[in-house]
Amino acid sequence: KMAADTSVEILQKVLENEILQTTKVVEEHLDAEMQKLDQMDEDELERLKQRRLEALKKAQQQKQEWLSKGHGEYREIPSERDFFQEVKESKNVVCHFYRDTTFRCQIMDKHLTVLAKKHVETKFLKLNAEKSPFLCERLRIRVIPTLALVKDGKTQDYVVGFTDLGNTDDFTTETLEWRLGCADIINYSGNLMDPPFQSQKKFGTSFTKLDKKTIRGKKYDSDSDDD
Repeated sequence: KMAADTSVEILQKVLENEILQTTKVVEEHLDAEMQKLDQMDEDELERLKQRRLEALKKAQQQKQEWLSKGHGEYREIPSERDFFQEVKESKNVVCHFYRDTTFRCQIMDKHLTVLAKKHVETKFLKLNAEKSPFLCERLRIRVIPTLALVKDGKTQDYVVGFTDLGNTDDFTTETLEWRLGCADIINYSGNLMDPPFQSQKKFGTSFTKLDKKTIRGKKYDSDSDDD
């Protein structure tokens, strides 16, 4: 027991030392930054301010450009032809292939409406699968709802049904946001290693990456029980 106590004490001291060292490094870094600012003359501070203003101006211009291309709202496009034009214009596009009779498409709509407003950097669209047979065939869309994630004009990934979203109709908007973040189709600020499922115990441990081959090999079907 004495030996065990000694080991714990040693470990504790090592940890304390590590924390002290880390704190010291952070403090030194902050001191150096503060010193740098103190030593700046007015011209340098003015240049720094200008650079910051230019960066803000550029970000604002970029946002306006996105909005002019139809980003910032979740929109339905009338035809397959529109799809090609829309993905040509924007670097990141999420397109929901839906069907009126499928209840799960309405659930998807609700979340995509929220995300379209939040992630202006990405264009969010919906297209009726029954009116786009050529695209569904070309993209091998078999399950409704399916999200096609298009980057630089190429379809890079798919969210097929709710398999990647905790296999539940009650998934949160954050869960879909996380999944789109995994595909790098939106700017995701959370931790990709930590899926925000409602119940980590229920879904987190059994979560596996979608096997596209088996899912997309299925016949064209609805991923819900209402058909």
